[in-house]
Amino acid sequence: MSDQITYPDVVNFAVPFFIAAILIELTWIVLKRRGGRYETRDALTSLIMGAGNVASGIALGFIAWGFFLVLWELTPLDLGTSAWVVLLCFVLDDLRYYWVHRFGHRIRWVWASHVNHHSSQHYNLTTALRQTWTGTFTFMMVVRAPLILLGFHPAMVLFCGGLNLIYQFWIHTEAIGKTPRWFEAVMNTPSHHRVHHGRNARYLDANYAGVFIVWDKLFGTFVPEQEHEKPDYGLVHNLGTFNPLRVAFHEWLSIFRDVTRPGLSLRDRLGYAFAPPGWSHDGSRGMTPEIKACHLARHPEDRDTPGFE
Repeated sequence: MSDQITYPDVVNFAVPFFIAAILIELTWIVLKRRGGRYETRDALTSLIMGAGNVASGIALGFIAWGFFLVLWELTPLDLGTSAWVVLLCFVLDDLRYYWVHRFGHRIRWVWASHVNHHSSQHYNLTTALRQTWTGTFTFMMVVRAPLILLGFHPAMVLFCGGLNLIYQFWIHTEAIGKTPRWFEAVMNTPSHHRVHHGRNARYLDANYAGVFIVWDKLFGTFVPEQEHEKPDYGLVHNLGTFNPLRVAFHEWLSIFRDVTRPGLSLRDRLGYAFAPPGWSHDGSRGMTPEIKACHLARHPEDRDTPGFE
């Protein structure tokens, strides 16, 4: 099996497109006075987070790459590099992304890395660049292991992951409403992803897809955007800061404080690290089911509507 296979770094090649698209979206919003809002400090924070993500990838990327190469040496399978293999790898890697993303909302240890992406109270193309600095420490690289063991070369897997991230850039906008019905049925779109970024009770923990929204429909996590309920962006408890360091590390520090509380059992300490966000040993905090139940207690008319079925 060859270890010399290489693919272009498509994310770096896409940077000029990202910049041009941000400028076009900003111009559209200013001229049309609709389609979203830019806040200078918020956008700057997102850009800094994006730069930090690139820097952390350069500094720590060898860890995941080394792990993938070890797996590649272990597997007897090699599917080659044909176009059909790349396409299959792209689809399966998107399924991998769905589960990593879902874990990122249901396991606090992984949420500590992913939470910064949801920390903006605005929704525009700069929000797509608000990426983690600490993804390596979640160890979610192991979810890619099956792909490599099945015979997809590590370089191909990372290439497909880069294409996945590029696709997701354009869906972080309010300037695009609904796309054609056939497209909405299969693909992730701005409408679907606006739901994912909403902190409304209806929209919590929904629409984890990267490229294909069919995963959410298959696994029961799809919620359509409601015309009567605009997503309220941000976190259940917003940070109230534009400090990139706090955005990047606040949840890790919160985990540390919770885990080191005096008087807790080992089970409680593990719960604070690995249970869903909002878990607490005494039930004093609310997880998604409790937040939804509280909403329904105030708005029983929403029962049996999307997001509350």
